[in-house]
Amino acid sequence: MVRFGVIGTNWITDAFIQAAKETKDFKLTAVYSRTLERAREFADKHGAENAFDDIAAMAASGTIDAVYIASPNRYHAEHAIACMQHGVHVLCEKPLASNAAEVRRMAEAAERHGVVLMEALKSIFMPNFGAIRDSLAKIGKVRRYFASYCQYSSRYDAFRAGTVLNAFNPALSNGALMDLGIYCLYPAVVLFGRPQEVKANGVMLSSGADGEGSLLLRYPEMEGVIQYSKISNSSLPSEIQGEDGTIVIDQISQPSRVEIRYRDGRVEEASVPQTPYAMTYEAQAFIERVQSGKRESDPYSPSVSLTVMEVMDEARKQIGLKYPADSE
Repeated sequence: MVRFGVIGTNWITDAFIQAAKETKDFKLTAVYSRTLERAREFADKHGAENAFDDIAAMAASGTIDAVYIASPNRYHAEHAIACMQHGVHVLCEKPLASNAAEVRRMAEAAERHGVVLMEALKSIFMPNFGAIRDSLAKIGKVRRYFASYCQYSSRYDAFRAGTVLNAFNPALSNGALMDLGIYCLYPAVVLFGRPQEVKANGVMLSSGADGEGSLLLRYPEMEGVIQYSKISNSSLPSEIQGEDGTIVIDQISQPSRVEIRYRDGRVEEASVPQTPYAMTYEAQAFIERVQSGKRESDPYSPSVSLTVMEVMDEARKQIGLKYPADSE
């Protein structure tokens, strides 16, 4: 069993715990929250023995082997490094950090303390992402990657009424690129590597966060086209277009249906069965790394996180999106 602590007591942590319990080697033993009362309440809800309002105390307590971090983006690096300094393995929600400088510090800490550091980008660990990769050879030379994730935020109504919640607060390193755009960018980097050039555009909100945007990625013989939004919806699927066929993906953030549409009119179903708990696969991949001692294995390594973050840093620079964490 791998004994887990969690940092953050919101809906995403609930979802992770439910999904991780589908694996055979997960055990929740500790909860951190800013108040001990909230930590105890959440711990009791999920059957954890220990509650903390001090991250260093939890990391040093000897009650956890690993931690799942779901605090605001702004604090990911700080919380992760505090845990890794005590030999605790870290599974951190996306985005891994606020910027590439923080990712480098986190990777250095993982190396120094001999622990696993992994970004919880659920889609790349799902079986249907494997189906996408396995299908690439069937569509010939790839010429375009198109990814779309546009979802009107449940918190945008409050924003329009004059209340800025965390989702649109740049002080917490939040916004559309970090929240949704990353789901579109990550597969491009995993499948095709670092783009040669990035061109970005975005719509900035009065809070200083981005509400929506687009990226154009240049590769030697193909391009990547990405659109994302927290202030509008889209029902478009995502595609990988090859000279001999196109892979159609229903949701780039959580692929549940994948099919190949060939130029000659044939349609091939490429989807494979998956559990409804999408985060189970990232939890299992992380646990296997902790148990095996392999800090890097396909399809993820901290270098992928760094490349993604460097691309997002460049995109933010082009659209004028700055976070307080960038000056630290």
